[in-house]
Amino acid sequence: MGRSRRTIPEELLLLALDPTTGTTAQPQSLDLGLAGAQLVELALAGRIAPDGDRIAVVVPRPTGDPTLDCALELLRRRGAPVRAVNWIGGPRLGLRQTYLSHLERCGMVHAVAGQMCGVLPTTRYQATDNEISREIKARLDSAIRTGVPPDPRTAALAALAHAVGLGKHLYPGNEGRSSRSRLRDLIRHDPMGGLVAHAVMDVQNGVGAQPRRNPAPAGRQAAPGARPAPEPARGVPMQPRRGAMARAVAH
Repeated sequence: MGRSRRTIPEELLLLALDPTTGTTAQPQSLDLGLAGAQLVELALAGRIAPDGDRIAVVVPRPTGDPTLDCALELLRRRGAPVRAVNWIGGPRLGLRQTYLSHLERCGMVHAVAGQMCGVLPTTRYQATDNEISREIKARLDSAIRTGVPPDPRTAALAALAHAVGLGKHLYPGNEGRSSRSRLRDLIRHDPMGGLVAHAVMDVQNGVGAQPRRNPAPAGRQAAPGARPAPEPARGVPMQPRRGAMARAVAH
C-alpha cells in the first residue's frame, strides 16, 4: 500500500484531534474506533472480507503499512474468522498513541510537551497543517449537505465518526443536530463500515459479549409467556465511564 493517500485510522484520528487543546475527543471510544478503522482499511485493500458478523482473512499478503500489517497478522493467526465485535472489544493498549506517533513521524502532527497540575508530564499533539483536517471534514460536510452517496472511504469514515461519538465534536450544539443525524444515516452506504461501526457501538453498550441469537425458525412458536429477546441498541453510543484520573499522555 503506497502512502499517496491517508488511511482511515489516520483520518479518524485527525478528525478527533482538537486544534486548540491538542487533545483528542472521545478518547476511550476512539481506541475502539481505530481498531475498527483498521478493519475497514484492510477490507478496502482486499486483505479481509466480512463473513456474516465475522471477519475473514482472504489475502494474507502484507500491505506495507506496519500498523495495518500487525493487525492483519493477528487476524491471520486466529485461523478461523473472528467476530467483529470480539476483535474490536479485545485489548488495544496503546493503539491511539501508536497512531499519534505514526502521524508525528509522517509530519502530520508535532508533539508539545507540558505538565498536568505542574507535576505530571504530558504530551499534546498539534496538527502541522490544519488544512488536512479541514479537507477531511469537508468530505463529510459534502456527503451530509448534498445527500449524494459518498465513496466507500468517506462512508466508512462517517460511520466510524458517528460510532465513536464524534458527531457533537464535529457538529456541536442545536444547530448541528440535523448534521449529526445525517452523519448517522451515512452508515448505510458502506456494508463493511456499517458492520464495524455497529460492532464499535455494541462494545460500548456492552451487548457484544455473546453472539446474537437467530430468530426462531418459521413455523415454530415461542413458549407460552416467553418474552422476545430485546434488540441491542443501535443509536448513539453510550459514553464510557471516565477513570478517576485522566491519563497524562495526550488523549
